[in-house]
Amino acid sequence: MKNLIVLIVFSILMTSCRKDLKPIPEEQQQVLPPDPLSTVKGFYLVNEGNMNMNKASLDYMDYTKGIYRKNIYNEVNPSVVKGLGDVANDIGVYGSKLYIVVNISNKVEVLDVKTGKRITQININNCRYITFKDGKAYVSAYLGKVGDPKAPNGIVVQIDTASLTEVKRVDVGRQPEEMAIVGQKLYVANSGGYSPNAYERTVSVIDLNSFAVIKNIDVAVNLHRLKADQYGDLYVTSRGDYYDIPSKMFVIDTKTDQVKKAFDIAVSNLAIDGDIAYYYGSEWSYDEAKFTVTYGMLNVKNETLMDRGFISDGTDKSITIPYGIAVHPITKEVFVTDAKNYVSPGKLYCFNTAGQKKWSVTTGDIPAHFAFIY
Repeated sequence: MKNLIVLIVFSILMTSCRKDLKPIPEEQQQVLPPDPLSTVKGFYLVNEGNMNMNKASLDYMDYTKGIYRKNIYNEVNPSVVKGLGDVANDIGVYGSKLYIVVNISNKVEVLDVKTGKRITQININNCRYITFKDGKAYVSAYLGKVGDPKAPNGIVVQIDTASLTEVKRVDVGRQPEEMAIVGQKLYVANSGGYSPNAYERTVSVIDLNSFAVIKNIDVAVNLHRLKADQYGDLYVTSRGDYYDIPSKMFVIDTKTDQVKKAFDIAVSNLAIDGDIAYYYGSEWSYDEAKFTVTYGMLNVKNETLMDRGFISDGTDKSITIPYGIAVHPITKEVFVTDAKNYVSPGKLYCFNTAGQKKWSVTTGDIPAHFAFIY
C-alpha cells in the first residue's frame, strides 16, 4: 500500500511538472534611451550554451527602443522542440533572413530577420561557421562524430539563399573553422582539432566559380579565426598546441596566396573595422593550467601593433573569459562578451571609442557571435 501511495504521488508530481513545462520567457532590460531614427536598428547576439544541454539562445539589442531582449527565440518559436538547440556556433544576416549555425544539433536555423520567427532548418552534420556571397551561403562543417580522430575531412557546403537548399559541397581539410571571401576565392582555416598529435596547418582556397579547392596554403598548426581586411589581406590565427607551440597570428596576401607576416601574439578572436583590428587573447596552457588574457589593437593598413588597447578604464579586470567581440559599424563602439564560468549567464560589455564602459547587460550562457541589423 505504501509503495502504491508513493507511485500515485510521483505520478501527480510528474503530471504537474509536464503541465508547467513552458518556453523560458523573454526578458527585457532598458539599457539606452530610445533612438527611433538609428541607422543600425540593433544586433542579434547568439549564446552558444553548454554542450549536450540544448541551451543555445538568442538575444537582441533594439536600438530604436533602447531595450536589450534576452532569450527571444523560445518566446517567438514556442513549438520548436528543444528550442534553438545545442551549441550555437555562428550567426549571420543575408537579405531578409537570419542564419544560425547550431553545431551539435547538426543544423542551420533560418529565421525571419525582423521577427526571429523560424522559417526552416538546413541539416548539415557538425556544422561550424557561415559566410555569404552572390545569393549563396557557405557553411564549414567538421563531419564525423564530435571528438573522433578518425573523422573524415571536413567540407564547405554551398546553400542557395532563395530556395534554402544545399547546392553542392567540396572537401577541405580536417575540422574546418572560419571562412572569408575575397573576390571569387573562399578561404577556410583548417584546424585538425580532433587529432592533437597531428593538427592541420593549412588554409584551403576554393574557387567560387568552379567550387573546387585550387590550393592549400601552409600556415601553422590548429588554425581557427580567419578575417579579411579592406586591402586584400587575411588575418589567420593559430591556437598552437597548448604546450610547446604558442599561439600566433599570420597575414596572408590574397594576391599571391602566401603568408607575408607573422605576429607573436595570442589572438583568440578579432574584429576588423576599417583600418583597425580589435582583438583579445585568452590563451590556455596545460603546463600552467590557466588562461592568460590580453587585449590589443592592430593597424591593418601598415600591419603594425598599436601601443594601446580598446579598454582603458580597468573593466578588463572584471572580465573572466572574453569570448565574443564586435565593432559597431557607425559609432565604432566595441562590444566584448564574458563567458564567465561557461555554465551560467554571461555578460555583454559596450565600450566607447575612449575605451570606457558605456553599458553592460546579462546575457545567456556563453555569449559569442554578433549580427548587426540595418
